[in-house]
Amino acid sequence: MKKRFGIDIDGTVTCPASMIPFLNTSFQLNLTLEDIKQYDLMPLVNVSEEEFAEWFTTNEPVIYEESPMAEGAGEVLTKWKDEHELYFISARGSHLLEVTKKWFLDKELTFHHIELIGSHDKIAAAKKHNVDIFFEDKHDNAVMIHEQCGIPVLLFDTPYNRDPIPEGVIRVYNWQEAEDWVKNWLAADKVSR
Repeated sequence: MKKRFGIDIDGTVTCPASMIPFLNTSFQLNLTLEDIKQYDLMPLVNVSEEEFAEWFTTNEPVIYEESPMAEGAGEVLTKWKDEHELYFISARGSHLLEVTKKWFLDKELTFHHIELIGSHDKIAAAKKHNVDIFFEDKHDNAVMIHEQCGIPVLLFDTPYNRDPIPEGVIRVYNWQEAEDWVKNWLAADKVSR
């Protein structure tokens, strides 16, 4: 039986370090992914919140166009495309839909639906689309989606999301681990029916 997968894009399907070269160039920094210990990037840059917001808005389309795919994501998502429904739910603004679709097409990734909600609150979208499982890199999103939707959430490990997680949020270190966990979850679901 097909399951509907809710999948975040940035830091999950794309490499979590995608933005770092842009930050380093624009703000004369020398950051690596290991330096990013929290999701909020403001403390890392020496500009006002308004200046950073303006920089991000200006650079966002280019960052998304040039984001490399997370290692292993393409192979796993390609395996899943015929077996399940792949619903990509992202905090990106809806004005970035064409850039986002083009990236998926350029990377030869199948999607059944892309929803850019313009906010990190993905609970309503997860409920609206009745997803069975979610894939995320933002810690508080993962916890809230699990708690509000009652579904398993796979949290892709990064230096910025290492707070403790409740049962039902499963930390994975790469797409191969995610695929293995999903196989076991699907097998257990089949047995329980």
